[in-house]
Amino acid sequence: MTRAVSRFVDDQKMSDTEGLMWRLEKDPHLSSTFANISILDRQPDFDLFRRRMERTTLVIPRLRQVVRSVPGLLAPPTWIDDSNFDIDRHVRRVALPEPADEQALLNLATIIAADPFDRIRPLWQFTLVEGLSDGRAALIQKMHHTIADGERGVQLSLEFLDFERNAAPPPMPDPETIAAVEDDPHDDAADVVRDLLAAAFRLPIGVVRHMRELLDNPEQIPEAGVAATDTLRSVIRQLGDTDEARSPLWTDRSLGRHLEVATAPFRQTKDASKALGGTLNTAFLTIATEAVGRYHVELGAPVEALRASMAISTRSDGSGANAFSLVRMLVPTGEIPIDERFRAIQAATNDAVEQSRSSSLDALAAFSSTLPTSIVTRLARQQARTVDFATSNVKGSPVAMYLAGAKLLSNFAVGPLSGVAFNLTLLSYLGRLDMGLNTDSAAVSEPALLRRFIEEAVDDLVRCAD
Repeated sequence: MTRAVSRFVDDQKMSDTEGLMWRLEKDPHLSSTFANISILDRQPDFDLFRRRMERTTLVIPRLRQVVRSVPGLLAPPTWIDDSNFDIDRHVRRVALPEPADEQALLNLATIIAADPFDRIRPLWQFTLVEGLSDGRAALIQKMHHTIADGERGVQLSLEFLDFERNAAPPPMPDPETIAAVEDDPHDDAADVVRDLLAAAFRLPIGVVRHMRELLDNPEQIPEAGVAATDTLRSVIRQLGDTDEARSPLWTDRSLGRHLEVATAPFRQTKDASKALGGTLNTAFLTIATEAVGRYHVELGAPVEALRASMAISTRSDGSGANAFSLVRMLVPTGEIPIDERFRAIQAATNDAVEQSRSSSLDALAAFSSTLPTSIVTRLARQQARTVDFATSNVKGSPVAMYLAGAKLLSNFAVGPLSGVAFNLTLLSYLGRLDMGLNTDSAAVSEPALLRRFIEEAVDDLVRCAD
């Protein structure tokens, strides 16, 4: 019990990166909420599941906490206990009407994921969906990125999933242990002062001067790097990337969403990537790129290259709830053999990752913490316009998992769009690579066609490496 608690209890203050994601919620186009759809072989025991989740919220106190912003942005937001916490506001059950097929489930998950969180309550919601065809059920997990990234979310799920169907439920945590973990000896006012002093020394004085200038004229950001310090140069390098997204089709953005799912075989895809001299990440991005290239050709708007982003894990033993960086790269979408595309993307990925070592998402977030929210959201929108589509690869369980007596058959992640045309997130599970394709309806007019091209690209990549 103590080990589980210590693994997930983080600082009561958000990191700069988490604070940035929280502030960006002011613009619904930039929401970082993500979701996961677990298909189950049968209906689980709901009462058992509810008790298990109540235990999980005791083991992971963050799930019982709400965000409190510090006035004047003097310090990062903090987490405080929700005195009115009610598990039934966060663990729900619904039944799908006929025909209760996969598309009906995906439509429901799209609505749930897109619905904004109530900011005065803990930022998560689990919905058990009953009544699927063939006696199956599903769990839709919705969570804000400030609680966890994809990899941390997988770790969190181990608190309510089992490795066997009829596993004995773990004991409820010892109240004294929980009280000891939740006890905070620091005075809130003193913490704010400490944070304010720390923030004053977090960036050099030259950076602060540039920040003041940028407040008056944000348009000068791309040219601000010449006289700035190394920290500012790192930030400027990221903000100075103003190369527009290149798709002639995906020019509009909206709050409309549509979700499709696809699956690839884990072993064959991994073997293909190895045979071609690259990694599974490269194979995944190649599949996405091949699909979008075909999509543009099919709709009469061929394009030679698009701009993609990819989430890279930076997790270590001391990492908090979020440990990732984003890299952007130009990927070839013209009509070339898929093995050539793979090698070109491998080279582009290597270059992007290497360049990202001198840049820091944390530095960008620290810089943003000094700016008014209106300017931060405007800058984020500007950066979103430089990317056509986003990808993310999350490592899941290689063995079967069970939820209150029901076996997980597949896991489909729903990644946040944050202003791009679509997000394709891969989650490995039990010899499969399950992919969630979350699209902006105003940009991707034919999402089912794009999903079909993804499936075809999987087959072609595996075949070319045989």
